[in-house]
Amino acid sequence: MIQLKSIHHIAIICTDYAVSKAFYTQVLGLTLLQEIYRAERDSYKADLALNGQYVVELFSFPQVPARLSFPEAAGLRHLAFAVEDVAAARQELMNAGVTVQEIRVDEHTGQRFCFFSDPDGLPLELYEG
Repeated sequence: MIQLKSIHHIAIICTDYAVSKAFYTQVLGLTLLQEIYRAERDSYKADLALNGQYVVELFSFPQVPARLSFPEAAGLRHLAFAVEDVAAARQELMNAGVTVQEIRVDEHTGQRFCFFSDPDGLPLELYEG
């Protein structure tokens, strides 16, 4: 069996690079490590970090097909971020103009969580713990 060490990164393709870059850096607080323009693809790629750890690749492409998020579609369900206080983090998102669902409680762990979306409708979660 292969011995995985950790998750290296999550790749996200966006429809409006400037809007998504601002969302992930200014609203969610990820740090821009590097940004590359790939002329042959007419595509930007940003490497973003959370607490100094590289976690997200943000891509742009000239033509991208829409991906269903709701109703539940097959594939990756959502990207979850751990926070100390889900209510405080939820309020910060709402203060930034982000629509956030109500806080729920995980029936198995007792932890609080809530969902919101990035500018392209990608489902994101805040999970307390």
